[in-house]
Amino acid sequence: MRNGYDRVEETQLTVLYLGIFGFSLTLSFILTRYVRGLATARGWVQAPISERHLHEAPLPRLGGVAIFGAFVISLGVAVVVASFRPELAFGSSLRVLTTILVPACLVFLLGLYDDIRSVGPYVKFTVQTIAAAMLWLGGLRIVHLPVLFGFREFPWYVGLAITVLWVLGITNAFNLIDGLDGLAAGSALFSTLVVFVVALLSHASLVALTTIALSGAVLGFLRFNFNPATIFLGDSGSLFIGFLLSALALEGAQKAPTVIAVAIPVVSFGLPILETSISVLRRLISGRPVFTADREHIHHKLLQLGLSHRQVVIVLYAVSALFALLSLFLLWPTGSSLGLVLAVVGTGVWLGVQHLGYPEFGEIRRVAQRTLDQRQIVINNLAIRRATAELRVARDYQQICRILVAAFSANDFDAIEINVKPSLSEYQSLGELEGIPFSDGEVHFRWNRPGTLLLPGASRTWGLTLDLLTSADLRRGAMHVQRRYHDRPLQLDVNLLISEFPTALADALDRVFVSAMAMAPKTSDGQGLVEAQAG
Repeated sequence: MRNGYDRVEETQLTVLYLGIFGFSLTLSFILTRYVRGLATARGWVQAPISERHLHEAPLPRLGGVAIFGAFVISLGVAVVVASFRPELAFGSSLRVLTTILVPACLVFLLGLYDDIRSVGPYVKFTVQTIAAAMLWLGGLRIVHLPVLFGFREFPWYVGLAITVLWVLGITNAFNLIDGLDGLAAGSALFSTLVVFVVALLSHASLVALTTIALSGAVLGFLRFNFNPATIFLGDSGSLFIGFLLSALALEGAQKAPTVIAVAIPVVSFGLPILETSISVLRRLISGRPVFTADREHIHHKLLQLGLSHRQVVIVLYAVSALFALLSLFLLWPTGSSLGLVLAVVGTGVWLGVQHLGYPEFGEIRRVAQRTLDQRQIVINNLAIRRATAELRVARDYQQICRILVAAFSANDFDAIEINVKPSLSEYQSLGELEGIPFSDGEVHFRWNRPGTLLLPGASRTWGLTLDLLTSADLRRGAMHVQRRYHDRPLQLDVNLLISEFPTALADALDRVFVSAMAMAPKTSDGQGLVEAQAG
């Protein structure tokens, strides 16, 4: 692309930029009023039929038509002015402009049809993929990522795939945040101004002119879209803006230094990219389709925290402005500046996501913590497995008690209790043995972790009750395990407690009872019955 600064003075370009911005803003203001009236009269409105809709009355959603019209007309005026002023002529840049505008018009028509008739997600992605491929064929492509892979160029098919993913991601990112009055348009305005500044400093006159025309169109529309909105941006606007910005970022990257080419667009589009990333991740984590709509976007979470509609938009404007400022900080790239920006962005994103309280990421955090605790979990699991193996050969009640104490002393439970109710004949036989505590006709065993005293039914505890069934399906009683509530999760695979362990314990108790009956003297008058002992 020829450099406009080689042929014109900076003041002349400044006048052109300001003139196009003002013209685009005014035209967008006029067209938005006209489109709003026309759409309302024709019934092209969005009724609040879904719980995701936050408006109360039907509103037109063809704001993208006004933005598109103001942008195209303003850009056309700029080209006409340049044709009469040789010092402003862009020459071969018009080919690049055509490469961008033709697929952008295709995406706009897709969004317009969706606003009026509705289109499925797969059709949308197909058309957007075709538009992205048109950019690639026109020379706007990602051929390498120096920050990650050095300056080695990708094979054409890898470059095509990465280019398409970039365009699809940014296009739909702006569409995804279009959930509150003025949010998508305002965020796009900040991103557009960043691309404009970068284009100015990179002497990319065409990108600068295109973005300033888009900025004016968006700002003129925002007058009617800010809360309380009287017209929505619609897919015709959000998809068009997102696609155009992704294409302009590709064009600007052709002349920008490495870090600017890669990092600045990503950071400047921070809010839409963050929203898209969070939405995709949480839906994948929860097992829901990626294209499923919900009320768990960032703006919905902020509303749930008690902020008003307008307050949420202002907060997210501030976030967009912060991303914009951080991206401009990379105009003077050094290792320390890049690291600082990444640290600020990473810390801010992490704190923000934590504050919003997404349950999916809470579960990921729990899994990560469990991974870090895996060594202790293995130790506790082995204690239960070892106890299960020892119970399979235990034939003495005191031995069973020692096995239980050793197993549960090594894990996270604070108390265990075993209640076994023998039959009358077993009760008489067990009475002949020493060291088996009885209470109310039952055999009782209870253990508390040293330093704790958990009484049955104690508050601030939770527990499990496991039926003790032998291998022959004979119920021997029940085992109760208790644990105080902790911030630290249980470091034990509970499946080990509810699978083989209860059966091994029941079989061990059964052997003790059978052995006691075999050793007890045969009586007919109940001799051998001993008085129950308190546990």
